[in-house]
Amino acid sequence: MAPPNGTRSGAHLTADDRGLLRWGGLTALAGSAVFVAVLVLVIFHIGSDPAGPEGPISRFPEIRAARTVENGLYLLALLLWAPLSVALHRGLPGARSASARFGSVLNLLGLAVLAAGALPHVVAVHLSDRFHAADATPGERETLVLLWQAAQGLFDAILLAGLLMLSIGVILVGFAMNRGAGFGRLVGGASVGLGTVGLAAATVMLIDPRSPSGGVTVLALIVFHLLAGWKAYRLSGRPSPAAEPLERGTQE
Repeated sequence: MAPPNGTRSGAHLTADDRGLLRWGGLTALAGSAVFVAVLVLVIFHIGSDPAGPEGPISRFPEIRAARTVENGLYLLALLLWAPLSVALHRGLPGARSASARFGSVLNLLGLAVLAAGALPHVVAVHLSDRFHAADATPGERETLVLLWQAAQGLFDAILLAGLLMLSIGVILVGFAMNRGAGFGRLVGGASVGLGTVGLAAATVMLIDPRSPSGGVTVLALIVFHLLAGWKAYRLSGRPSPAAEPLERGTQE
């Protein structure tokens, strides 16, 4: 008998659904681990840029390799997060299907927007090379500093848009988890809370683009993908009712 209101519990998931949840959970955990590595690289190796308008562009040659690794790992983490949204779209089709589907779509859109701005070093290399060229004039350097700031502002805008989408998507998915796919109210409530914290921090950044509050949103998203990824992986291991008689017959 199907569960009430069409909600799937862990025992009523199909083999395909369980496979999606398994791989979505594993990739979400892996992506979060990669994201933590990115944060460690930024904090302990790259650090903050020197003060002044010319600080970031003048220092870039020293950290070019580190920035390249950072951005590559960042893009990898986003790609690893994406399968979880697909898995939740399939695994949360019950009474709150609108929340599950809209939330999953927003998460995928947010990840796509973040991925579009994941490689700023590609632009930075060209600006930095010209800035440090032996024949660059003082006027050219002043213009290049302005171009650097404009490019950074554009990438910050892309980052903020992606963070806002992801935070709203996490809130919607959290509501869906309260009733679907066996995630339970604990994980669902925690997801709603994490999404709300992330959305509030991103809103502060929307009001004051120079605010570092976007880091809070990133941390909230990492915790969400760790929590939801682990729960999805655990849920994927529950056998379906059709498999239970077969397993008992095999044991006999």
